[in-house]
Amino acid sequence: MPTSSGKALPAPFRIFFAAMVCAVIAVQSALAQTAAKPGPMQSGTHTSRTAEAPPIDVGKLFATSCGWCHSGGGREAGKGPQLMGSELSDNQIISRIRNGKTGQMPAYAGAFTDQEMRAIVAYIRSLKPAPVEGKK
Repeated sequence: MPTSSGKALPAPFRIFFAAMVCAVIAVQSALAQTAAKPGPMQSGTHTSRTAEAPPIDVGKLFATSCGWCHSGGGREAGKGPQLMGSELSDNQIISRIRNGKTGQMPAYAGAFTDQEMRAIVAYIRSLKPAPVEGKK
């Protein structure tokens, strides 16, 4: 590669420039591929839960997510308050599930679908006192 004075550049400079040209081409190629086809996390074929999904086992969902703090399936106070007979509105309960309460309840935004949150609210509304053993 001759310079403006007609002399060739020393070999280290020629190698450096050749490497730079190759790097630029590689970067352009990678960017072109990224734009042309999505990566593994950008496939565009993500599935979401639909009406075809199996029914929600809200008892199990509650037990594994909420039951750690709301004892007796929500019928008794534990680390968290008793939920049976809650005076909060359905929207307030959903908001509490999503956003939590500072220092008292973690936020579960993104952990549950809207359908699951509505099922949890329906579960809470359906709670009745547990039968006392020995009584029918």
